[in-house]
Amino acid sequence: MTSKLATGLALAASFTTVHAGGLYYVPNDTDENIPIKWSVGATLTYDDNTSPGGLNDGDETVSISPFVGVSFVSVTPQTTWDVYARLGLVYYFDAPAGANSDDTYSNSRLAVNLAHRFNERLRFTSRNFVSYELEPDYSYGFASNRQNGEYLYWQTDNSVGYRWSERFATYTGFNIGGLLYDNAANSDRSTWTAYNQFRYQLSPQSVLTASYRYSETSGDGLASDSTNQYFLVGIEHRFSPTTILVANVGAQFREVDGPGRSDTTNPYLEIALRSRINTQFGVRAFARLGMEDYDTVVQSGTGLAEYSDKLTLRVGLSGDYTVSKFLGFFGGVDVISSSFGSGTQVSGVGTPGSPDETLINAYLGASLRFTDNLTGSVSYNFTDSTSDVRGRDYDRNRISVGIQAEF
Repeated sequence: MTSKLATGLALAASFTTVHAGGLYYVPNDTDENIPIKWSVGATLTYDDNTSPGGLNDGDETVSISPFVGVSFVSVTPQTTWDVYARLGLVYYFDAPAGANSDDTYSNSRLAVNLAHRFNERLRFTSRNFVSYELEPDYSYGFASNRQNGEYLYWQTDNSVGYRWSERFATYTGFNIGGLLYDNAANSDRSTWTAYNQFRYQLSPQSVLTASYRYSETSGDGLASDSTNQYFLVGIEHRFSPTTILVANVGAQFREVDGPGRSDTTNPYLEIALRSRINTQFGVRAFARLGMEDYDTVVQSGTGLAEYSDKLTLRVGLSGDYTVSKFLGFFGGVDVISSSFGSGTQVSGVGTPGSPDETLINAYLGASLRFTDNLTGSVSYNFTDSTSDVRGRDYDRNRISVGIQAEF
């Protein structure tokens, strides 16, 4: 996972405020200005399986990932800006084996978040993110296996919140996003979602929620289009000033248009937790269970099968521990378990079954601060994919050494 490994970015604990998002996201009111901070660095990575699965499984490479970044937070009584940008690339000293392989790839991101308070009752929130990268980041909720080639992922989520009384409020918003791969047929997706959430302040620590979401996804090539509706109830509970839980559970009503057209009703669950246990130790966690629209066209026999149903459980855990001013440790694990159903052969000859797939991605590392402005890191990443889909069963090891300067 590029964001956590290939760039050695447990170095990047300082970036957590601005680009933490995806399935790890927990709403947080930033109340402290953070001045503009520039960073520059590079990571050297040994990869024992750059093209896992298929004909080139086991291809060893060494790459370097230089980058430059900037971040800042601006807070006024009315408006909060939270910005993070990174411009980087991955250069392989020997290009990975396989078709469409190059020796240089982008590794860049931009996040811009805005919260504006018109008055005591009315608030506007905008969260925006775009990345152009090589490796999928599993915490953003679309990747379930390794993809070859760069991808462009973007999303904008804009909502209006209104407090109707001391205890009752609503958030109404619109989310639109897209996923475009350079060299992966049938993988592109575009999705728009409209939603409304009712919020009731049960206590100073707890907010009860009831949400409705309507979402439409357009698939590329042989992938089907789909419509999803979600009816959810949930809670946001602050155990302490530094520990917050957000949970939603309910039903997902799904309609699929395409070769394997189907209408289903499924359980849906999403949980996110953020905790700063003390000044030294912090953890984040998420879990999501539901039917997904990504990666639904897979190998079957001599061709491809398209699956209308892909029930996926995603679980993630990450943490950091500061031993001293100069030494810290970080680590985490992602587990993605998928069950494919309602498959239809859409090319070639084959008999679609009901394959299962589980991917485990774990990483561990240390960061060492040499001076107030210069930090080094070393990390190890292990990925294991156990899959009934041809060409997607593999394991992979990566070792990264990085250095970063901030000013």
